Amino acid sequence: MGRAGDVPAAPDEKRWSGPGSAAGNLALGAGRAICTHMAQNDTPNALISLTVNGEPHRIAAGSTIADLVAQIGLDPAKVAVEHNAEIAPRSTLADVTLCEGDILEIVHFVGGG
Repeated sequence: MGRAGDVPAAPDEKRWSGPGSAAGNLALGAGRAICTHMAQNDTPNALISLTVNGEPHRIAAGSTIADLVAQIGLDPAKVAVEHNAEIAPRSTLADVTLCEGDILEIVHFVGGG
């Protein structure tokens, strides 16, 4: 059972409570995790708290991994992202909505010699 206020998973969705998830906040649908509720304060300007490369970070509720990568000044085409202990394929960065308590590790590629 989830916590009070959790949205039940649709019949074709599975609950996921993996490392770093705010247990009960995610459902797996269409092959990716989605937040079942954003932040405790669902106002348009609500912020959620994440851990990015071991440091606390806040971003607007409803943001995607691609939004976060751009916000910190990196090119989404030149990064590798681990999202809650799972590698996030680059092709999905704009589709994965971040949730309260998510943990991300982001590395970027640097050219040169």
